[in-house]
Amino acid sequence: MTLRAKLSVVPVLLLVSLGALVSGCSTTTKDETAGWSPNKIYAEAKDNMDSGGYDKAVPLFEKLEGRAAGTPLAQQAQIDKAYAQYKGGEQAQAIATLDRFMKLHPASPAMDYALYLKGLVNFNDDLGLFSFLTRQDLSERDQKAAKDSFESFKELATRFPDSRYTPDARQRMTYIVNSLAAYEVHVARYYYTRGAYVAAINRSEVALRDYRDVPALEEALYIMVKSYDALGMTQLRDDTNRVMEKSYPKSTYLSRGFKSSSDPWWKIW
Repeated sequence: MTLRAKLSVVPVLLLVSLGALVSGCSTTTKDETAGWSPNKIYAEAKDNMDSGGYDKAVPLFEKLEGRAAGTPLAQQAQIDKAYAQYKGGEQAQAIATLDRFMKLHPASPAMDYALYLKGLVNFNDDLGLFSFLTRQDLSERDQKAAKDSFESFKELATRFPDSRYTPDARQRMTYIVNSLAAYEVHVARYYYTRGAYVAAINRSEVALRDYRDVPALEEALYIMVKSYDALGMTQLRDDTNRVMEKSYPKSTYLSRGFKSSSDPWWKIW
């Protein structure tokens, strides 16, 4: 191709490139909320959230945060966005939103709800509280979410004892403590059934040391009795057995042994 012919191709390529660019710009998504008032954005976001459209509600709440920055409506948008993220299965994002809210607005009248919602997010975030039902290796499960949930509910109950959310938070705290203790005991039982008697004793002792007045401690003592017996440590076995008889004189473990694995999950204590 001659130099002149090559040069004649340049304008054509340039036009094609410009045409593609213009075409690309014409397909840019239009912001339909551009002319909306903050109140209209909020109403639309709420409608989406109330109808289960959490993925549509979140970006609207985010737009509202920017449009109404520094106003109570922006704070409400943050809280509602966290709830939409939580209900939409985005637990990590919900926690991040709530942490940001509490950092930016420590004196907000919605602080009690923020703590309650943070507790709920962790409470439902696959805590693994009853992971033994899935026959998974209990020793590999992480209970951080349950403990984080407890701390949020505890802070709520301490700072806002008269909050409308505190009674439910207290009930959930009791459930978490019982469940965490049951988790420790089921791990101890896992070790016991596999002949790891020292590990079973150690895990039972963790439950007895860290928790008070929870149903799972009855089985913790029984596991220790059985483990000491299996190890031939008769003195410790008898001492632990006396403690168990005194603490749980009507214990079915003493008469029937371990509960059947076919028992329903709600019979774990």
